[in-house]
Amino acid sequence: MRSRDARFDGEFFFAVETTGIYCRPSCPAVTPKRQNVRFYTTAAAAQSSGFRACRRCRPDAVPGSAEWNVRADVVGRAMRLIGDGVVDREGVGGLAVRLGYSARQVQRQLTAEVGAGPVALARAQRAHTARVLLQTTGLPITEIAFAAGFASVRQFNDTIRAVYASTPSELRAAAVPRGATGARRAVTPTAGIPLRLAHRGPYRSTAVFDLLAREAVPGVEDIGGAPGRRTYRRTLRLPYGTGIVAVDERSRGWLDARLHLTDLRDLTTAVQRLRRLFDLDADPYAVDERLGADPRLAPLVAARPGLRSPGAADPDELAVRALVGRAEAERLVRRYGKALDAPSGTLTHVFPEPAVLAEAEPDGPLGTLTAALADGTLRLDAGAERDEAQEALLALPGLDGRTAAVIRTRALGDPDVAPPGVDVPDAWRPWRSYAVQHLMVAGELE
Repeated sequence: MRSRDARFDGEFFFAVETTGIYCRPSCPAVTPKRQNVRFYTTAAAAQSSGFRACRRCRPDAVPGSAEWNVRADVVGRAMRLIGDGVVDREGVGGLAVRLGYSARQVQRQLTAEVGAGPVALARAQRAHTARVLLQTTGLPITEIAFAAGFASVRQFNDTIRAVYASTPSELRAAAVPRGATGARRAVTPTAGIPLRLAHRGPYRSTAVFDLLAREAVPGVEDIGGAPGRRTYRRTLRLPYGTGIVAVDERSRGWLDARLHLTDLRDLTTAVQRLRRLFDLDADPYAVDERLGADPRLAPLVAARPGLRSPGAADPDELAVRALVGRAEAERLVRRYGKALDAPSGTLTHVFPEPAVLAEAEPDGPLGTLTAALADGTLRLDAGAERDEAQEALLALPGLDGRTAAVIRTRALGDPDVAPPGVDVPDAWRPWRSYAVQHLMVAGELE
């Protein structure tokens, strides 16, 4: 905090008792006296203690903690599910059912570990979503309240005042851009929601976009532009509707994106799924320090600092594609994909749901996989138990260990996967997925 070290933004937060404000570690404000400082694991914990977000460093806009990707316990799974919007859609009871615990146990474990329960964590997330909509769209404030997941306008107003020490109108007025004439203007929803997807430390975007370009399935994805300035576009299947996103390759401490949604209630979920796809909550400092100490990996890490292990925007889609390959995935999209109401260039469809594929092509490994996904025998959502998911995958006929490892790495976002037949020593734990990525990018693995 004293050195304003941005490596720890999102890993913890600090609050100042004399001002009532909480900040990210890199906040440029004058360093407060130690006796006036309190530390928190999450922004929600600081908010629950009565602190409001700093207007200067915007601590709610930091990358998420990499800890929740590493941890496979109930707290890690809960944090991933809350990020995906499960509490907003299904309540704390729904979260508890997905985790296999009682609501009381989930509340107790989260409060003990991160300083806030599921309701407070979801509330902090809703506040951030509301701020994004207030400051980037011209939507009426009432619509924003419900799009962000609030149950009432009163609850929305009270939360915004508590978190940002401003009314919704004041928050919007402070950030709406000015046109050439100086008149205030607001971005319309039809233009899409502009986003800055923040990441921590160096980001090797070239390798990520190269991978996405190789894997792109026509109709669902496209990528255009010269290397270094490419734009990746894809369709999204979301809880309330569909979406189209465009993400620019160039990194400035964040990736620029623009998101079009048929239902704005999907904003939080869409952003979290993009963050998993691009592995934006990773801690490259910890990864590079561990892997760079190994003689075999040291030159690879030095050549590509900040290399990421990409995830998936849709875990079920990723599993199907890992099994059948790109050409067959294109056929499935053409035959069974859901057509967009309004195509966007080459983007015409959303990838078919497992239930649709299971009914249309029930035979063989594809039918077995999609049936397991459709009936819940196999779960690949943000809160899935990774070992159980891998056991379920390996029990499916026609699905080998290498494919299961790809699904565990990409669909489940596991940072520590060792594919069968690959020399991946335990010394590389807990970042073996990143080590494999280094070897692949260097051409040492296929």
